Amino acid sequence: MRASAEDGTIVGGMSEETNHVLTASADDIAVPIVEHDPPAGKRMTWKRWALAFGVAAVSDLISFWTEFLPPVQWVIDLATAGLLFLILGKRWAILPGLITEAIPGMGIFPVWVLVVASIAVYDDIHKPHRKLQRVIEKISR
Repeated sequence: MRASAEDGTIVGGMSEETNHVLTASADDIAVPIVEHDPPAGKRMTWKRWALAFGVAAVSDLISFWTEFLPPVQWVIDLATAGLLFLILGKRWAILPGLITEAIPGMGIFPVWVLVVASIAVYDDIHKPHRKLQRVIEKISR
């Protein structure tokens, strides 16, 4: 991907290389940043995502019917959190899901499905590099 600033706008383009170089420039500042694809061992397969969504959906379905039996629901939620931890790995988003499920009345919402969806969507989003952030701030002034 190559991006450049022209008249306060950022112009970008994609290439089919596995390692892309992102170059942002403003006035006389140029900051190259190399992006790497995650290693194949760290990427989640679609089968693992499907299994995680299936576990979450079944748990939410059972939680809906056990809303008035808190001890049963706690066991189901702890088991779900443990299974998602095994399937998805160490993800901090599982903990707020477990806390949310512990709140009385929240079992009627599909919290576990939303947790897995948020991990799927927001897992690869990272804070921009500090030098790139300064360039973006300078361009946006």
